[in-house]
Amino acid sequence: MRARFPATLALILCAGTAHAADGNTTGSMDDAPVAYVGGMPPVMDHMLYSHALLDEFEARANNHGGQFRYDGQAWFGTDYDKLWLKSEGTVGTDGRFGDGDHEVLYDRAVSRYFDVQSGVRVDIDAGPTRAWGAVGVEGLALYFFQLEATAYFSDRGAAARLQGSYDLLLTNRLILQPQVEMNVYSTNDRARGNGRGLSDLDTGLRLRYEWHRKIAPYLGVTYTSSFDQAASMARARGQRVHGMNVTAGIRLWF
Repeated sequence: MRARFPATLALILCAGTAHAADGNTTGSMDDAPVAYVGGMPPVMDHMLYSHALLDEFEARANNHGGQFRYDGQAWFGTDYDKLWLKSEGTVGTDGRFGDGDHEVLYDRAVSRYFDVQSGVRVDIDAGPTRAWGAVGVEGLALYFFQLEATAYFSDRGAAARLQGSYDLLLTNRLILQPQVEMNVYSTNDRARGNGRGLSDLDTGLRLRYEWHRKIAPYLGVTYTSSFDQAASMARARGQRVHGMNVTAGIRLWF
């Protein structure tokens, strides 16, 4: 019995030494120094991402006819710098494309919730083409209201647009969204129907169901109106100055 004890003890010590040696080898690989840029650990804020959203793809109907409207945007870039593409327009029952607004913008994050954007806007549709310089802000205001405020400049004058919306979650998939957009111009543009001052308003209330997070059909009501000089131009052309519409469409993102 005594003869076996020293031999057993020696075997345990040898096994422990070998295991410790293996552990030290593994530990030395795990503890190898990592080269940090500026002493900061690596993060994923400089990776490239992309996103596209077709926020409005809808038909609007009223007692006097109707129209089809779309409003979409896409961006590509990092958390700090992005290239934005925005486009919106309408198609009437006569097939005429109107209210065509297309923008290419550079976007820079300036705070946790807001970005500054600058670039160009081109109005291309059935009417005369107009080009503008653009600068504005976009982001989440207090209580997570989605807000866009943009100023435009050209040799014909200046303009401004304010857009806002809010997602009210009735359930995890049923969402009520109030939305408003208004345009202001410094001069009249009769060829395009834009009037000096507050020119037009487009607002709506849409109820969408996200049966798939990327695909959401919706129903709602929308209201459009022209004001002052723009309203006079609309009457002269035999167009409606304001009206309520029943709206149905689908919202997509990817």
